[in-house]
Amino acid sequence: MNLFTNLQSKQTRPRALLRNTLFSATLASIALMSAPVSAETLRAVKHSALRVLDPIMTTAYMSRNHGYMIFDTLYALDSDLVPQPQMVASHTVSDDGLVYTFTLRDGLAFHDGAPVTGEDVAASIARWGERDGMGQVLMSFVDSMSQGARANEFVINLKEPYGLVIDSLAKPSSNVPFIMPKRLAETPSTEPIPEQIGSGPFVWVEDEFQPGVLAVYAKNDNYVPRSEPASWASGGKVVNVDRVEWVVMPDGQTALNALQAGEIDYWESPPSDLLPILDANPDVTVKNLNALGMQTIMRPNTLNAPMDNVMVRRAAIAAVKQKDVLDALVGNPELYNLCGAMFVCGTPLASDVGSETLVQGNGMDAAKQMLADAGYDGTPIVIMHPTDVGTLSTQPVVVAQAMRDAGFVVDLQAMDWQTLVGKRASQASIADGGWHMFMTNWVGADVFNPLVNNMVNGKGPNGGWFGWPDVPKLEELRISYATAPTLDEQKSLAAEIQKIAYEKGVYAPIGQYFVPTAWSNSIKGVLDGPVPFFWNITK
Repeated sequence: MNLFTNLQSKQTRPRALLRNTLFSATLASIALMSAPVSAETLRAVKHSALRVLDPIMTTAYMSRNHGYMIFDTLYALDSDLVPQPQMVASHTVSDDGLVYTFTLRDGLAFHDGAPVTGEDVAASIARWGERDGMGQVLMSFVDSMSQGARANEFVINLKEPYGLVIDSLAKPSSNVPFIMPKRLAETPSTEPIPEQIGSGPFVWVEDEFQPGVLAVYAKNDNYVPRSEPASWASGGKVVNVDRVEWVVMPDGQTALNALQAGEIDYWESPPSDLLPILDANPDVTVKNLNALGMQTIMRPNTLNAPMDNVMVRRAAIAAVKQKDVLDALVGNPELYNLCGAMFVCGTPLASDVGSETLVQGNGMDAAKQMLADAGYDGTPIVIMHPTDVGTLSTQPVVVAQAMRDAGFVVDLQAMDWQTLVGKRASQASIADGGWHMFMTNWVGADVFNPLVNNMVNGKGPNGGWFGWPDVPKLEELRISYATAPTLDEQKSLAAEIQKIAYEKGVYAPIGQYFVPTAWSNSIKGVLDGPVPFFWNITK
């Protein structure tokens, strides 16, 4: 059964609205001259700086993006959301459905020259399966994984038949089942891998890495792409430039000027207020590459009082109005949806159960009553506030004010996003520097069913996602979903999972929105998908 078919897609392109204003071009004082003179270099401004390099240890999108540059995957989704073989040449399944044997395609080698083997694959999938929600479900069906009879074979032995093995290995976004050398994959999943060596289309240029400033990737001349056309993360990953540089420009005006002056080629997520200027420029393309859009969410920490009280968590969620969040974050109603569906509006699993106050914005009285019933004593609620990423800096301010209006005392703690990414992994008490709540964004492909959606993981402190709700019923229902034979049963189970997740205050989607990407017309071949891909592009 393929979970990724029959999705409704939505493409949104902003209209040129009022003005065609150009600002004088000023380039940020960062290292843009590091490339050799003869190198064809693609320069991109990403949504954030890259600091955490291990794409399995964290779900941070910059780490995921980094992973797609240097690692490869066994399978990948195409633009129709159908799994396609990537590192795999062929696979067989035993008659009883318990043994999957994968043969890797010829020419796969890591950046250090070592061939990719079944041992590398087994270790990589095991490490990924410790961290990822869909991977954890897969691992619950796995009896063993090993290299096959030949070095280029990988074998999965199941305890019982499971129809989503290939779908799991094709999971498109955080966390991604990237394949790395066995010696790296044996690093505990709670610790960063010590080297950045994959078998993917780009090679990490470690000696040019400036955390918070510049990340550099060189073309992997030894990479053997597939012959099929590139489609999302599948097909031929043909690299047509010598280098890709990710340049950090946190100021939107600076990035706008740099793109229009030709000093950068690609801007991943320009702020919505600058889109009319970009859209009016005939030398720039503006397009939404992510059909399912983004889901912005608020996530409470269930370990620290008073957020360990379900009524306090529900009160915080009831206080919030999605429209207030989205008006502040996006502004343009053409670029957002009021949507309380945990599994994304526009998909077969979309449901409004439990989301009424968020969407209708009428939960303030209920929030005040729940807070009183919970006996809230005025303990300050620590909300982490990333100030350096435009798509993440607004939500905490709006949510904090709504919570104050409901009677909460809020401690809004400013920090950069990469600091938040590190801090949110801590289960420390508030006295020891812990936290109560943060907001983040997910691409729709990361949340559109109960297996990929990490926020409905109910495993608690041991195996759960940051916030760590301990809700065994959610895990029971997720397993039922994974083995449901029909779409109707999946829909029913997904609605029940969403109902319980709202009732337990596990998390709240506070809006669905769309972020167009902008690039210079001097580059061609930019791919659609839930991730910025840098193969297939010519300059």
